[in-house]
Amino acid sequence: MFNRIMALTQTPPIDFSFTCPEFQLLGVDGKTYSRADFENTSALLVLFICNHCPYVKAIENRLIQLGEFMKKENLKMVAICANDAENYPEDSFEKLKERWLEKEYPFPYLYDESQAVAKSFGAVCTPDFFLFDQNLKLTYRGRLDDSWKEPENVTSEELKSAIIAQITNKPINPIQTPSMGCNIKWKKA
Repeated sequence: MFNRIMALTQTPPIDFSFTCPEFQLLGVDGKTYSRADFENTSALLVLFICNHCPYVKAIENRLIQLGEFMKKENLKMVAICANDAENYPEDSFEKLKERWLEKEYPFPYLYDESQAVAKSFGAVCTPDFFLFDQNLKLTYRGRLDDSWKEPENVTSEELKSAIIAQITNKPINPIQTPSMGCNIKWKKA
């Protein structure tokens, strides 16, 4: 078996005029979810992740903690995987479900097999975070924190700080450090 090169990709600068697109996807729990299932909240966090990416694996436990925080605050969080499962079998629907159950994700994990939803969001990497306000306007598209690889070295939880600022009606810093990770594994046309 050969090693696949993991291309480091960063999210583009935030577009504050971007609105959360409509979507309808199957979750690993067998339910179909749409954007309407995640509305009526002061914060909606949509994250694009996958099973195989080392960047996601390094922050996975912190994502679960963030999910618990979101749940406790009655906020909405949803993860989406859009990777090409044919070439990356670890990101297949079945494997996503296994991981979701094993790690007890406190948020729905959806499968974007067609990759249309990832394209409508303009998602580029895993992880890619999109924080929306009560009007579904994008307010944050940056990194999780300042130490992706070593949780013990985190000094600034930038995404959580943005969420707290948003739900307490404080300004979110418009200068946001891009998230970085593996590029989304697009299907070949």
